[in-house]
Amino acid sequence: MAATRITISGGKRNTNWRGSLASLLALVLFLAGCGNSGSGSDAGSPAPSQPAESAAAAGNAPVPGGELTFALATSPDHLDPHRSGLAVAVRVIRTLYDNLVAQAPDGSIQPWLAKEWTVSPDGKSYTFKLREDVKFHDGTPFNAEAVKFSYDRILDPATKAANSSALIRPYESAEVVDEYTIKLNLSSPSNAFLGNLSQALVSIVSPTAARKYGDQFTKNPVGTGPFKFVKWEENAAITVERNPDYNWAPPLVENQGPAYLDRVIFKIVPEEATRIGSVQSGQILAGETVPPQNIVSLEQEGKLQIFKSNTQGLPYTLFINGKHAPWNETKARQALQAAIDVDTIVQTLYLGTYDRAWSALTPGTLGYDASLEGGIKPDLEKAKSLLDELGWVPGDDGIRVKDGQKLSLHYVDSSPNREKRNDIAVFIQQQLKAIGVAVEIEITKDVATVVFQGANYDIYGNSQVNSDPEALRAFYHSASVLPGAPQNLPGYANPELDRLLDQGLIETDPATRVDLYKQAQQIISRDAVIIPIYVFPYTVAAAKTVKNLRFDALAYPLFNDVVIQS
Repeated sequence: MAATRITISGGKRNTNWRGSLASLLALVLFLAGCGNSGSGSDAGSPAPSQPAESAAAAGNAPVPGGELTFALATSPDHLDPHRSGLAVAVRVIRTLYDNLVAQAPDGSIQPWLAKEWTVSPDGKSYTFKLREDVKFHDGTPFNAEAVKFSYDRILDPATKAANSSALIRPYESAEVVDEYTIKLNLSSPSNAFLGNLSQALVSIVSPTAARKYGDQFTKNPVGTGPFKFVKWEENAAITVERNPDYNWAPPLVENQGPAYLDRVIFKIVPEEATRIGSVQSGQILAGETVPPQNIVSLEQEGKLQIFKSNTQGLPYTLFINGKHAPWNETKARQALQAAIDVDTIVQTLYLGTYDRAWSALTPGTLGYDASLEGGIKPDLEKAKSLLDELGWVPGDDGIRVKDGQKLSLHYVDSSPNREKRNDIAVFIQQQLKAIGVAVEIEITKDVATVVFQGANYDIYGNSQVNSDPEALRAFYHSASVLPGAPQNLPGYANPELDRLLDQGLIETDPATRVDLYKQAQQIISRDAVIIPIYVFPYTVAAAKTVKNLRFDALAYPLFNDVVIQS
């Protein structure tokens, strides 16, 4: 019998893989016994969950002062927004920097550092009128020159920009019209551009500080945000303090002036049990990314509160590598689609606290196609029949064989076991065994090499927080399959899908644009390019003295309104 196995790859990017296949299977069996709760209650809603009554609503004026300790699940990579590639970094970056515009939960774009703007008839230039009362934390005036500096800096190869370079596309140049008027020129029209300018990773940085610190700006960040940087203790804590001059908050928060808190201390606490236990014991006032079992127990106990907001963009998705045989065959991918019981996985592992994903986009993202919900159901006989049609017949050990080759699938996931993703791999290993597919699981700390450089995977899971369906381009447009643009994880190339994505980028009629993206999702589902798994809910467990924690449209926490009040 051909044995399946888990291999552990070395690297630098993450901490150690925790547990053998045997222990994972034991965990699966344990969770399976308590995984029958219903689906999450806020499916499809980008609005944040606010469990606690605000101080204002209760008739109590917010009392300034106090220190909020907030536990992060991992350490940020950079506090330079233009260089960061991690969502956890945005939790801190949001406190330090501001953007030209803000995106509301309903998707509308609202003024922030820019008071107003106009768009040229050809859609290739945006002219912004800027606020005149804003200063960076180092005293540098915020003006058109600062905006030009920030956006040009993202394009400068010396910056080593990460996600910001994709978000700002197709920005080409900026013209300073006067001190508080800036014209941004694009190489082509983009309906995603304005919304992308609201994202934290394209925040405006202090030109003075960025020039002074160079590569070390990431450890000496200076923005215009509601908090100022104090210190970063490596792998331990990041401290920010109130900006007393702040008076230009976005409309996402009630408090338009200085934050109420004196400071926020972001503690780095990777261990789930330690992070949540510290909140339960009162050592830390709030902690992020609450494990599903803790969400259930904490809600039942009622001693703490849970703040929750579903993320937008691309859900956690299993990408099937269509450049590898036999998964280059649509029927082979459809067999996987029919054999994988996503409902069982999500209900068992996440206990009803995560919503199942059905599409390449999350609910709440512009163009999400709700008609796909419920459209795919487990059907082992269909899966077996599809593999039969392709000539894969069961061998003596139950694993299918064709031309002397066993049907195997190389499933790659990263370490550590973020959001129980490694456990998903074990579920799928067992489910695909039932149709004669041998799954080899590789847990690696070096995803960059294995996946993005070597493309050495048949299935790899990923997600992306994003404000616009244009995010589909990097993962599904044929231009992203080319060398140097490896993000198209399924290696999928379809001229019809390319046309829909290209048209969606420039379409000015909102209803037509929504329809284009719905068609795109239908194609991705029909061709079994992916297996959508879950929509990630950003969760925070907090003491009941923590009031008014809010989230932006992408579920990043905002601390402007937070007070500590009994």
